[in-house]
Amino acid sequence: MKKKLIFAALSFYSLTISAQQGYQDSNRIGINGGINQFTLTTKNFSAKPGMGWNAGLSNRGNYFNNFDMVFALQFSENNYTVSTLQGAISKEVEYKIASAQLSLLLSYEFVEDHLSMELGPMVQVNGKATIDENDEANIVIGTTATAKEITDISNFSFYPTVGLTAGFTHLRINVTYQYGVSNLLNNLNDQGFGDDFKGHASILTGNLIIYF
Repeated sequence: MKKKLIFAALSFYSLTISAQQGYQDSNRIGINGGINQFTLTTKNFSAKPGMGWNAGLSNRGNYFNNFDMVFALQFSENNYTVSTLQGAISKEVEYKIASAQLSLLLSYEFVEDHLSMELGPMVQVNGKATIDENDEANIVIGTTATAKEITDISNFSFYPTVGLTAGFTHLRINVTYQYGVSNLLNNLNDQGFGDDFKGHASILTGNLIIYF
């Protein structure tokens, strides 16, 4: 996971330098922080959305007329809960995913420096999901797997992204919706549970961005 995060950071740095060389007069470097709601949609078991956090860097540069390009690197904790059985007792187990996202978005400015819409791809690098060790032996309702056995999610996810950014020149609020088209649970199909595991994640994100 550390090597993947370092690779993502270096990729972001290279993209930022390239953007600065091409658009020196209109570049804005931003730092952001905020919250996210992560939803895992699957028919294999019952999963409920959870709240997490985001922190990252972005570079916004003029591309053409009212269009900007936005490069962003963000680190997040994504959370969701799964229904399990601990003996004869039903228990919701919280799963935490540490991740890094690299995005390249085309932005259209409706009002310069105040209101824009973003659209483009985002790639997410996932760590292995983690749970409380006291819940590892719980049985996931609807499967024969334990809570620990379904922590092995896919390492890479692809999310088409759409968002709105509003505010002032140096302080803006950004809201995005991201839908994961790749199967987040694909790794579980190699573990012999007998089920065809399939799950798609969606992320609703709200960030406060400070531009320099």
